Amino acid sequence: MLHRSTMGTVREKIIKRTAYKLVKSYPDLWTEDFEYNKGVLSQIAEIKSKVYRNRIAGYITRLKVREREGTLV
Repeated sequence: MLHRSTMGTVREKIIKRTAYKLVKSYPDLWTEDFEYNKGVLSQIAEIKSKVYRNRIAGYITRLKVREREGTLV
């Protein structure tokens, strides 16, 4: 189990790498809605683990929020 500090959530590189790749490949497909992103992810990618699918969809959602806020580099 990963140690959670008060500084934020630690995510595995594979989750971040996959999320960035999907957002870059399909920029108009994603929204700030986790449930919607989870459904889209299930349709376009074959991710066998429900936990990984949800974590990737959650990170994509976070990226879209940061994009709107202007804090995404």
